Amino acid sequence: MMRQIGKFQLERVLGQGASGTVYLALDTFSGNNVALKVLDQEAVKHPEFGRKLTAQFMNEASLAGKLSHPHIASILEASVTEECVYIAIEYVPGGDLMRNVLPQFMLSPDDVTQIAFKSCGALDYAYRQGIVHRDLKPANILVVSGTNIKIGDFGASYLFQSLHTQIANIGTPVYMSPEQIRGGTLGYGSDMFSLGVVLYLLFTGHRPFDAPTLSGIVTKTLGTTPAKPSSLRPEMSPEMDDILLRMLAKAPADRYPSWADLALDIAKVGRLSRYQSVVPDSEKFVALKAVRLLNHLDDADLWELAHAGKWSLLPARTMIMREGESGSTLFFLGSGQAKVTKQGRLLNVLNAGECVGDMSYIKEGSIARQATVETMTEVLLVEFEKETLDKVSVKCRYQLSLALMNSLVDRLALGDARLVQAG
Repeated sequence: MMRQIGKFQLERVLGQGASGTVYLALDTFSGNNVALKVLDQEAVKHPEFGRKLTAQFMNEASLAGKLSHPHIASILEASVTEECVYIAIEYVPGGDLMRNVLPQFMLSPDDVTQIAFKSCGALDYAYRQGIVHRDLKPANILVVSGTNIKIGDFGASYLFQSLHTQIANIGTPVYMSPEQIRGGTLGYGSDMFSLGVVLYLLFTGHRPFDAPTLSGIVTKTLGTTPAKPSSLRPEMSPEMDDILLRMLAKAPADRYPSWADLALDIAKVGRLSRYQSVVPDSEKFVALKAVRLLNHLDDADLWELAHAGKWSLLPARTMIMREGESGSTLFFLGSGQAKVTKQGRLLNVLNAGECVGDMSYIKEGSIARQATVETMTEVLLVEFEKETLDKVSVKCRYQLSLALMNSLVDRLALGDARLVQAG
């Protein structure tokens, strides 16, 4: 095996196929590990296969530096020379989801639900950049850890804003949508169908359109309604049956009108129950997405905050913070209501999406709390310790601080206006 390609030091083989090899490699400039996809020169020179392979490679290479999302594997750089053709991709250490379709490694329905939600966010982002993936399958969904995933391998993608980049007959037939099988125009609905096939397989361990031959699978994909997933795995939610079967509708118009609509339905299924001790990631993201104060933060910032916070479900009449006590914790209400009192007098009622403790967070060091905050209803609460927020990215911390200061200025202006009216 070659030990060096350009600045990349090859460590070991991660995978091998008919067209090339993927290596774990060290970027000797940055010191980071990457997945280096190296094309086989003989495959590139093949009179028929080589043309399609090269076009697919160039399609993926064109995306270098263009897809920045917490649940998409970044394409870092590419090189095409007579000696070597390669793409450097963000290395994701946990492998892919292929093993999780096997009975002994199946994930819990809750874990698959979280993967589904994160996949929707990634594919929605890609679509807004003008990209349809076209080859979604378990092997292309990479695992960082737990349910934290990244979608990779955009080589088959169709950049619908650049029609010349479309490559015919690309994809994996088992996961193809009816319109992709027929060679029709592809939009986000095609990826939605393919993701539906992947999720059905992860939930149940069975393909929705199964047959002993490829032609049989195609026939079923075009004309058969699959069994309800819960009939194959009884512990599944009936609501998830409806979601998956809608994703697998034959006509794109009968699927969800957008990735956001699909993600919201998935989040409802994964919603925190009263007795759960762990808040699902989808619940965290949806709660932060609804905070008007955080509207200008992008998805990457919101995911950082979702993972940085301490989340809990509190019953009514639970003390969040007490007047006179010191602290620097910042709190957001994901749902429910809480009352703010000072010396027993009601000052305000906080609703879902509002925050408290912002002055303590903005000022360096702990200060005495100026009021008492107590839940009035059941509340989904997220707490941000200053030490934890100091570890998130500078961009995320800056955007959060800017939002909090803008909110504080608005409150001070409102207070001044009330003083003038009172005078």
